[in-house]
Amino acid sequence: MIELSETTKERLEALFPKESWEEAKLVLEEKCGDNIPFCEKNDKYQMERIRFAALKLSDGNIEKLYEAVSMAQVDWRDLLMAAGFGEDIEAYKKWII
Repeated sequence: MIELSETTKERLEALFPKESWEEAKLVLEEKCGDNIPFCEKNDKYQMERIRFAALKLSDGNIEKLYEAVSMAQVDWRDLLMAAGFGEDIEAYKKWII
C-alpha cells in the first residue's frame, strides 16, 4: 500500500463530500498503489499523476472513482489519456479543480 501525498489528499477533499473522504482515500491507497502494473516500487509522489487522473475522471463521484481505478489496474496509460494527462508529463500538476 502506498499512502497519499498531501497534494493528493487536498485534491480528494476538494472533489469529494466529506462523508466520502475515507472511502475515496482507501480506494486510492489500496487499489491504486503498488498493485498498479509497473508501479510496484513507486512512492506517494510518483503515484500522483495516476491518482490525480483517477480523481479527475471521478468528478467527486465514488463509483466513477472505482471505474477510473479499474482502468488504471488494466493499463494506467489509458487512464492518463482519458484524463488529458497522457501527452504532457506535467499536465497533472496544472489541473485545477
